[in-house]
Amino acid sequence: MIWIPGGTFLMGADNFYPEEAPVREVSVAGFWIDIHAVTNAGFRRFVKATGYHTLAERELDPALLPGVDPAVRVAGSLVFHMTAGPVDLQAIRQWWRFVPGACWKHPEGPGSTIQGRMQHPVVHIAHADALAYAAWAGKTLPTENQWEFAARGGLEGAPYAWGDELVPDGRYMANTWQGEFPWQDLALDGHAGTAPVGSYPPNGFGLHDMIGNVWEWTMDDYASPGSKPCCTPAPALITAPERPGKVLKGGSFLCAPNYCQRYRPAARSEQSPESATSHIGFRCVLNH
Repeated sequence: MIWIPGGTFLMGADNFYPEEAPVREVSVAGFWIDIHAVTNAGFRRFVKATGYHTLAERELDPALLPGVDPAVRVAGSLVFHMTAGPVDLQAIRQWWRFVPGACWKHPEGPGSTIQGRMQHPVVHIAHADALAYAAWAGKTLPTENQWEFAARGGLEGAPYAWGDELVPDGRYMANTWQGEFPWQDLALDGHAGTAPVGSYPPNGFGLHDMIGNVWEWTMDDYASPGSKPCCTPAPALITAPERPGKVLKGGSFLCAPNYCQRYRPAARSEQSPESATSHIGFRCVLNH
């Protein structure tokens, strides 16, 4: 972990998506934060020590998700599938599929494995799963304020965690999508799908992958009417619409210039806390 001294910063952005506005002054106390997202190796240690089963490994309680199609209450998770060609970017079901048996140790579904990916961020993690790991580790999840303060790395008002340019001097600084989403992944940054943690330069605080690779859970409830769901599945896909979502931060390997420019500290997205997907992970904090 790395110690982040407390301070005051300008949170949000006025020139991207409406849910990021307005820019406002926010203060945070000092805290410790994981240098990188929790890895498959780290999560496996937790599972071996506790016998924990993630939500994706359990059939979901109908009482928890009333009115939801029984076909998506079975054990499984949402997996991204690249389309064969250009599609309507408003129709996110074309690239998200609920795959029975998909979970953290079978990221693409039955038959897939995390062998060779132990240093990749763990995915298919629901909010409760992240909280369970954090409690076992004696930590917690960051608030949105903490997460964004840490992601900015001490830069004031820069659009990206490393400065003003997305690809400074042609160097890719994060694992994002190059090409036309969701059908053309050029992988110019060196990775298609998740990348091993620490594959890209750290930010000014020494933190890796605060942008791209996987979205990360925070503690905060999401409140921003009318925002578009971006590359994350809309909460209504898998939960009742009246249930509040949680804030995700950081963007993922699916964020693309033609669709989801959320590879920035100010960016945020909503996700059902019961939902696990192939591009959501987490990191932890200590508040003392």
